[in-house]
Amino acid sequence: MSTVAVIGSAGQLGSDLVALLRESGRDKVVALSHRDIEVANPRSVRSALGAVRPDILINCAAFVRVDDCEDQPETAFLVNAVGALYVAQACRESNALCVYISTDYVFDGQKGTSYTEEDCPHPINVYGASKLAGEHLVRQACPRSLVVRTASLFGVTGARGKDGNFIEAIIAKAQRADPIRVVDDIRTSPTYSRDAAAGLEALLRQETTGVVHLTNSGACTWYEFARTILDYAGADATPQAVSSREYGARARRPADSTLVSARLPPLHINRLRPWQEALKAYLIETGRATRKGH
Repeated sequence: MSTVAVIGSAGQLGSDLVALLRESGRDKVVALSHRDIEVANPRSVRSALGAVRPDILINCAAFVRVDDCEDQPETAFLVNAVGALYVAQACRESNALCVYISTDYVFDGQKGTSYTEEDCPHPINVYGASKLAGEHLVRQACPRSLVVRTASLFGVTGARGKDGNFIEAIIAKAQRADPIRVVDDIRTSPTYSRDAAAGLEALLRQETTGVVHLTNSGACTWYEFARTILDYAGADATPQAVSSREYGARARRPADSTLVSARLPPLHINRLRPWQEALKAYLIETGRATRKGH
């Protein structure tokens, strides 16, 4: 039986990974939250991983507040790049597979179509730059490594430090009758963390290394996503489409950072289901789905 450690186990993807791996019963699963390990502290990393001695280490820890990364670049790079390096070095020393969770924001969004694993990254904000640096540092430090890029995660746990997820924020605004202003000129690949966890488990069973894109199939603008959320949840509200320039976020977002995978088919791993089906499953899981949403 292998030992799998999950850093960032309190987050959306981390919590679903821990639950899924434990349900399978094929591995010993060790959940490591921020209280158990500080990735930016090499002594903390060595101590925590030395006690666990994992065969597989999945690093979901990240500083993910995109706008805050613009104001705190040192923190972004310390956690997302330097911390990832410390984890990868510890994995190399123990011959563990190091899995690093990355993002669609490593791309600039100018391609015009979805990005595959073969496309050259070019981030346009600090968050994306810090995650790309983390990718490079992990791959150079640990020969047995897997970089998994995903996007726009939503899960029941909610994103740690982000006040829930996009779905909950949209529904909460509808319930309060607040204006719902959502950008309609940025395309993304909404991804259910449970589906991403299942896809990652399949990659681990194949002992996959390198870079893999893992998102729910299809793409939409954030406005289209919000409109579908309200429709499926039976909310009596209509979002207002605005431009990203009008919205005024501090960090630039890529116009179209949607991801597809060229690697999953050769591995005989099914692409994740369409994001609309994943959204319905999430709403059912949280008890928010209406008959229409089914």
